[in-house]
Amino acid sequence: MDIDITRISLLSRVRSGTDDAAWAEFENRYRDLVLRYALAQGVQYADADDICQVVMISLAKALRGFHYTSERGRFRNYLCRVVRNAVARFRSRPNSFAVSLDISVDPADDAAGNDPGDVLWEQEWVDHHYRLALRTVRETFDRQSVEIFERLVDGQAVGEVASKYATTEQAVHKIKQRIRARMAELIAAQVREEEEPDELR
Repeated sequence: MDIDITRISLLSRVRSGTDDAAWAEFENRYRDLVLRYALAQGVQYADADDICQVVMISLAKALRGFHYTSERGRFRNYLCRVVRNAVARFRSRPNSFAVSLDISVDPADDAAGNDPGDVLWEQEWVDHHYRLALRTVRETFDRQSVEIFERLVDGQAVGEVASKYATTEQAVHKIKQRIRARMAELIAAQVREEEEPDELR
């Protein structure tokens, strides 16, 4: 399945507001990012889960008919502002924060297409795309290759991994190169598709 077609189709379907399956996929894709960011901000898991719920409900309303243009900057910065608003609202009203969030988009907030104000969000966003790409790799590569790659990422030596799987160090290097190249392709596609304005689709 072509990732470009899949992601562009998903965003279009979510904006239509009539495709429940598209929304479920969107929530499945971004809920983990929102949850991890809230947890990284020091919010307890149960409260972070509540924050996710409020963010997703707000986005479900906001993205219907939403038209994304380059003047509005990056989607990730828009989402960041929505999530930060939810975390701030929770901290100021922990017992009654489940109210409508500010989900407006002000071009002045992101005129340059870049919001450097939240380094933590940027790191979570990078990690998010890594996890999405790895999920695809796990679905498309054989299990042993993925296990070898993950062991290398975890810091195990090439020789140790080769011995573990009764293969050569050269074979291990090739697996690492193949999966790293595919991961880079997937991440680049994911980022490009999320930043592509509607007028180019």
